[in-house]
Amino acid sequence: MKVSPTTSALGLTVLAMLAFAGNSLLCRLALRSTPIDAASFTALRIASGALVLWLFISWRGVTATGNWPSAGALFVYAAAFSLAYVSLPAATGALLLFGSVQLTMLGTGLARGERLDARQSVGLAIAVAGLIALLLPGAAAPSLPSALLMLLAGMAWAVYSLRGKRAGDATRATAGNFLRATPLALLLAGLMFPQLIWDMRGAAYAMTSGAITSGMGYIIWYAAVKRLPATTAASVQLSVPAITALGGVVFLGEPLGWALAACCAAILGGVALAARPSRPKS
Repeated sequence: MKVSPTTSALGLTVLAMLAFAGNSLLCRLALRSTPIDAASFTALRIASGALVLWLFISWRGVTATGNWPSAGALFVYAAAFSLAYVSLPAATGALLLFGSVQLTMLGTGLARGERLDARQSVGLAIAVAGLIALLLPGAAAPSLPSALLMLLAGMAWAVYSLRGKRAGDATRATAGNFLRATPLALLLAGLMFPQLIWDMRGAAYAMTSGAITSGMGYIIWYAAVKRLPATTAASVQLSVPAITALGGVVFLGEPLGWALAACCAAILGGVALAARPSRPKS
């Protein structure tokens, strides 16, 4: 039975979104339920992702590319992501990460001279308001240091993504960047050696995050992106925080209160409006 290109793209996209949500769930599960520390998780995640991506490009018969500035942004993202999830719930962390990524990319576009129409401006204002509301003191407010770390992770990932647009073969570049980021992650673990805690179950979660939901997740995503319109590729990522929130409820037993749900709706809805391309003027 022949699978249509549309069905194939849809299947790959679903798998990629599940993988991206899985990164948050695995990290939170490891740091909440096992003794492993954030630096060890980061090092194992990046090293495992580097191995899988290197094996994949070697199988293709090509070499890794990438560069050190992008590898540095990747490392900052992964390290801040793990440190933030020491105390952040999975859904809150994914929402902060996603909001930070999208708002940083929109802000970069504005700084480069892009202009928003009225609908996009309203969307941006709604998204920023939702993000601020999420951080305000209250029953649903996350730890401020952890929230700031996740916002930093999102900014770093936005930088990495923007640089990646000029990288040519995305899989080769990602493999090279993961390989370069590995010694940086090992250096972080070395600097935090007195606080390192080894745990086999936590290590298994970290390696699964690196090999499956990061390494293979990016391979699947880049395959899907080639078959999707740019607007669809941007919009479909809105599903990641929602999938993470559902996974947090089902697998981690985390509550999903009305305050978090309202902030989620504001941030995701606002970003959806702001990220949608302007209509050409007739």
